[in-house]
Amino acid sequence: MLHVDLDQFVAAVEVLRRPELAGKPVIVGGRGDPMERAVVSTASYEAREFGVGSGMPLRIAARKAPDAVILPVDAEAYAEASAAVMATLRVQPGAIVQVLGWDEAFVGVETADPEAYARSIQRAVLERTRLHCSVGVGDTLVRAKVATGFGKPRGVFRLTEGNWLEVMGDRPTIDLWGVGTKISRRLAALGITTVAELAAADLDALAAEFGPRMGPRYAELGRGDGSDVVDDTPWVARGHSRETTYQQDLTEPSQVEEAVRELAAHVLDDVAAESRPVIGLTLKVRYAPFITKVFTKKISSTTDRDVVIERVLELVGRIEPDRPIRLLGLRAEMPMPDDARDGHTPTRGGW
Repeated sequence: MLHVDLDQFVAAVEVLRRPELAGKPVIVGGRGDPMERAVVSTASYEAREFGVGSGMPLRIAARKAPDAVILPVDAEAYAEASAAVMATLRVQPGAIVQVLGWDEAFVGVETADPEAYARSIQRAVLERTRLHCSVGVGDTLVRAKVATGFGKPRGVFRLTEGNWLEVMGDRPTIDLWGVGTKISRRLAALGITTVAELAAADLDALAAEFGPRMGPRYAELGRGDGSDVVDDTPWVARGHSRETTYQQDLTEPSQVEEAVRELAAHVLDDVAAESRPVIGLTLKVRYAPFITKVFTKKISSTTDRDVVIERVLELVGRIEPDRPIRLLGLRAEMPMPDDARDGHTPTRGGW
């Protein structure tokens, strides 16, 4: 199986539209104004050399790379480019394609020479879209996904059971797909700092720390094991969310309620298109200067907008009074359709 990852995708799309930006530091985020509250969506490799990274406040990114060209996010252009890439992958001989997001997908194929097949994918994508990609080759999804990082940019790299520990063993656990900062810290508290140590970790100790399901799963990640099936089941949304960063802090309860009602209206429009009820809500609140809280609530299954908004306003009641708010987000969870393959439908991360 192959993991195809487009190189600096958003920045690359922008450079295609503005060829004069090739080789220059390019930052994409918000409305392209570093004086506004926004974060970096992506940065070109040239901008990354200055320490600019995704999720960084745009104002800080502008300080780090003062000569960078800062552009607004154009989601429609990126979605169009992504669709062209995925269509290209789907017409490759024998390919089964599992889309992970705008800029990446797994491709399952039976071939005697996966590296050659990977190179043919790179050529096809470049010819169709003028975008470059890197390809990881693996005997599990985990190994293919991790392998891609070693192939960037524009390369191909293979990770299998045979060379997994040789390549990954001495690396920190945070380098694994699915292990973030918090999990790596909890592993370190158990004396587990490297991939090899995680691969050999005591399962009972991991289960005690992370639970009977996730504990063994982290050991599996340490070995690079896991699914070896590319699942092309169409992606089905488990929820819809919207969020807004406000250029001026919200300081009055009436402002907060109005903002939440506006978010709820957009989210419920998205949910209505799915023809499924709402069964859960999540309210994200970022207080000034940058402290984020998340409030969740399970609700009785309903398609009644008024009922959902009532439940949302109950969550609003948990917001701390007299604290300025710079960002609000709302997510509505939905039940999966009866015909969705339980446990196999690809999902996309929310907040």
